[in-house]
Amino acid sequence: MPWQRHSARSRRKSLLADYSANLGELMSRRQSEAALRSAKIEADMASRTKSEFLANMSHELRTPLNAIIGFSEFIQHIAASGKTSDKTVEYAEHISGAGRHLLNIITDILDISKIESGTFQLAREEYDLRELIDACTVLVDPRMREKHQMLEVKADPALPRMRIDVRRIKQVLINLLSNAHKFTAEGGRIVLVATRTPDGGATIAVADTGIGMTKEQIDYAMTPFGQVQSSYSRGHEGTGLGLPIAAALTKLHGGEFHIHSEPGRGTTVFFTLPPVAADRAGSHNRGERQ
Repeated sequence: MPWQRHSARSRRKSLLADYSANLGELMSRRQSEAALRSAKIEADMASRTKSEFLANMSHELRTPLNAIIGFSEFIQHIAASGKTSDKTVEYAEHISGAGRHLLNIITDILDISKIESGTFQLAREEYDLRELIDACTVLVDPRMREKHQMLEVKADPALPRMRIDVRRIKQVLINLLSNAHKFTAEGGRIVLVATRTPDGGATIAVADTGIGMTKEQIDYAMTPFGQVQSSYSRGHEGTGLGLPIAAALTKLHGGEFHIHSEPGRGTTVFFTLPPVAADRAGSHNRGERQ
């Protein structure tokens, strides 16, 4: 009968509506659960990174501080006794080295804090990239010679003069060269290649024959305070801020920063700097001081 058919249709609509509502509620609940899981993973990762940073930073700060305190107390003891020692100058040099190391750690922490807060400023000036490369390689070459590493530099004669923060780009390049030296075995090879890009900018790459990294290790190394641990690298000092700061400084200049690496086959890190014309066009952006 008509009223029975109408009643059946009404029940089907009601059941369909209930099913749709239940399905929507189930999907919403699953999305909420997925969001909670994702948030928990991120929180656990942040907590692990913080714990690893605190443990590492405790070691990094205590090591130079212990040297400063120990050697200074020894010198005080010599001075109080009225005796002289050939070790005095040597210990004073240890104090100076430990102090510089401690200052570098604190400077890195302040730099990454300013970068992340958006208050970091560049002090640009026009500079010859070839001179900058020469200044950086002169600093790291003696350390590489101690490990019998070969440093090869291939700088394009057509490299442009660019408006950059000279101290900060030196910081980027020295960090890359130091990492290549640190994670390359004795007798290894390191190559620095600098080329002019077709648009008038520049690309600088540092390649080594070192231990290399996996994709996951690269991601972790690019996280502030993250250090890739391995049987080879564990004995090396460092805060885990070098690569994140280098990438951030490159991006503040309007450039790009990339890492290519394979375990056992070495690492290539390269960064680009935009052409002078584009650099000047964007010189009034936040984070730059003229």
